[in-house]
Amino acid sequence: MKRPEKYVGNKMPTYRSSWEWSFMNFCDNNDSVVKWASEAIQIPYVDPLTERHTVYVPDFFIQYVDKHGRMQLELIEIKPASQTVLERVGKSAHNQSQFIKNQAKWAAAGNWCKQQGLKFRILNENDIFSHG
Repeated sequence: MKRPEKYVGNKMPTYRSSWEWSFMNFCDNNDSVVKWASEAIQIPYVDPLTERHTVYVPDFFIQYVDKHGRMQLELIEIKPASQTVLERVGKSAHNQSQFIKNQAKWAAAGNWCKQQGLKFRILNENDIFSHG
């Protein structure tokens, strides 16, 4: 990290993909991002496949100044489009089960964020990487 003072997580930043690593570098280097943390918040939800109570840990928390100069707080999840966009799920049993589970996680995160005054956003490879 070039700017460790911006990182507000309780543990070392965690990334599980090159996409998450790219997003961490974006947070570290972007002047609009004031604070950020990785896997810092736990949100309870019910897994629809097992019907068990468990927790969902979104990939990132960020605080940033938007283009209008307003402070914004968001939780960010990074997932491949094949697990986030219904049209891209296809016939893969793994992708189908992940899509179902993700919908429950994201509904819980959306409700939690609404109660806390935060936004919740899901990013996929098309959001992270410019294709032009």
